[in-house]
Amino acid sequence: MMKNSMRGALAALLASFGLAAASAQVPDLDPREDEQAELPVLPEQETVPVAASGLIDRADLESWLDGFMPYALAQGDIAGAVVTVVADGEILLSRGFGYADVATRTPIDPETTLFRPGSVSKLVTWTAVMQLVESGQIDLDADINTYLDFEVTGVERPITMRHLLTHTPGWGEQVRALIMEDPERFQPLDEYVRNNIPAAVYPAGEMPAYSNYGTALAGYVVARVSGQSFDDYVDEHILAPLGMEYSTLRQPLPDHLEGLMSSGYMRASDGEGRDFEIVTPAPAGSMSASGNDMARFMIAHLNNGEGLFSPETAELMYTSEDRKLPGVNAMLLGFYQQNRNGHRIIGHGGDTTLFHSNLHLYLDHGVGLYISMNSTGRGGATGRIRQALFEQFTDRYFPVELEELPTLETAEEHGRMLVGNYVISRRAHQNFVAATALLSQPSVTMNDDHEISLSILTDASGTPLRFREVEPFVWQQVNGVERLSARLNDNGEVEMFSAAFFSPFMMFTPVEWWRNGTLLMPLAGIAAGALLLTVLFWPVRAIVRWRFKKPFALSGRQAMAYRLSNLGALLPLLHAGGWLWLVTHMMSELSRLDGRMDGMIVLMQFLSVLPVAALLIALWNTFIVWSGGASWFAKLWSLVLVLSTLVMIWFLAAGGFFSFGLTY
Repeated sequence: MMKNSMRGALAALLASFGLAAASAQVPDLDPREDEQAELPVLPEQETVPVAASGLIDRADLESWLDGFMPYALAQGDIAGAVVTVVADGEILLSRGFGYADVATRTPIDPETTLFRPGSVSKLVTWTAVMQLVESGQIDLDADINTYLDFEVTGVERPITMRHLLTHTPGWGEQVRALIMEDPERFQPLDEYVRNNIPAAVYPAGEMPAYSNYGTALAGYVVARVSGQSFDDYVDEHILAPLGMEYSTLRQPLPDHLEGLMSSGYMRASDGEGRDFEIVTPAPAGSMSASGNDMARFMIAHLNNGEGLFSPETAELMYTSEDRKLPGVNAMLLGFYQQNRNGHRIIGHGGDTTLFHSNLHLYLDHGVGLYISMNSTGRGGATGRIRQALFEQFTDRYFPVELEELPTLETAEEHGRMLVGNYVISRRAHQNFVAATALLSQPSVTMNDDHEISLSILTDASGTPLRFREVEPFVWQQVNGVERLSARLNDNGEVEMFSAAFFSPFMMFTPVEWWRNGTLLMPLAGIAAGALLLTVLFWPVRAIVRWRFKKPFALSGRQAMAYRLSNLGALLPLLHAGGWLWLVTHMMSELSRLDGRMDGMIVLMQFLSVLPVAALLIALWNTFIVWSGGASWFAKLWSLVLVLSTLVMIWFLAAGGFFSFGLTY
């Protein structure tokens, strides 16, 4: 149960606030359920070509969605969704499925019902940035401090707006005050960016590591440069010109839109909607928008930024690649490459706790696809549905014949170089949230056919995908189009790798040996077991002596050492257990990151003295036992206590549990 709970903590980091976008491919790390929602298995269908006019046949599209969405939502326990498709500058289809409110059975109106697209909001922020780049008010390659009234620092070199657009400022994960339900705790944007500067851990420009703070900072620069509030700028320069009347990034909602908001659910079967979520780094994910308004936004970008900026700026935004690995997708200026079947596709994903969305633009065809769901559902359902919708839509209307590439002779050698445990580049490095990177590490394995698998890349049934090496350090999915790619360092070792889905914004890097869960977790389990046995047998021995009227055989310092050693065995267990409960509790509901748990965090940081005290007690007990006439078992067990306490301290240090402060 603890393992599954901690997997959930990682999921909350990686997916629940897509202010992450990775959730579509990490359904096995769902924070709330072990059971997995199954998507509808549709009969084999012939691919349907794009019509001669360039438009997808509406009747076919509608029929196809009717066969997919209702069943998928029901299986995933999701209340409702909106799906919008645009083509040739028009809304081809915009449909609501399910309910905006389960209790009143209110249907979804794609024109007026508001959903929360989460990190898809970032595209609005990046659009605003590119408008100011076009006007010469922002230089993509200038030190970002040029535009700030406080200072942020990078590793080795200054951080620039280009780094923010490509998620390469080099910052670690920052989750404090990410999302909340209490408006009283909401920080204005200027306060948030000043008070939550993440630690710089990578050289700026080198490592993709998705950053909500980076987008919030970019939004603050927009406000500083334009002389308007961020919300006012977006209203005047993006929403109004595009006619997006049923959209806003303001929180809470303006009065005229409040009654149009879809309820948000953990599960549709709960029957009761949750409170409106407030995203503190607002430019990173605060948007509320109808399906048709998102269609207007897609059409503008598909028409080379018409109504937003010049075609030259659009081309700069859509084609400036920050490519870290060969053969997989790259990060553009704000957009992800999502190329599939040889077609040029860009987009973004997004999640709040309750709403889950994806947006895809097929640049060479003038087609856009948007989906947003108003429930988290069960078993990672929203991630599976979004990814299946994108893949099946693309394969149906923009198909490709799979080319059977031969497996390279180096497959075994290169595959073995990749096998092992990894950490994601987007993670906390220096505080207790780092425990999520310790307790659930993605792993690469290789089968007898020299095919490799990444544990968090699975198909709709939860089975890990298999990949064959088709180019040096580039692997192709068996019977599929997904790809993996790796890069070596100067020593000929794997420096980083990623899958095409993740590669624009996140890398996998080999975990240090002392943080490798394959080594540390079994040792920590054995150590905790030894300490727990010591604690449990203390009262058992006392009861046995009382029952058989046996006197306590020890006295003086030996008696004191015995009693203290049993008490000392309890201290690391209390400290580790307290932290694990606290991290699991906080990360399972992201609204708990709003500061309400700060008192518990400070208490646990103060209690860091417990495992240190336990080690001193264990060492003193060993000295007393070995200097007296104790039995061989007592001497051996005294060493076991020392080693077990050291392992627990190692575990706590690797998990970031000896950190101090309230920046996390």
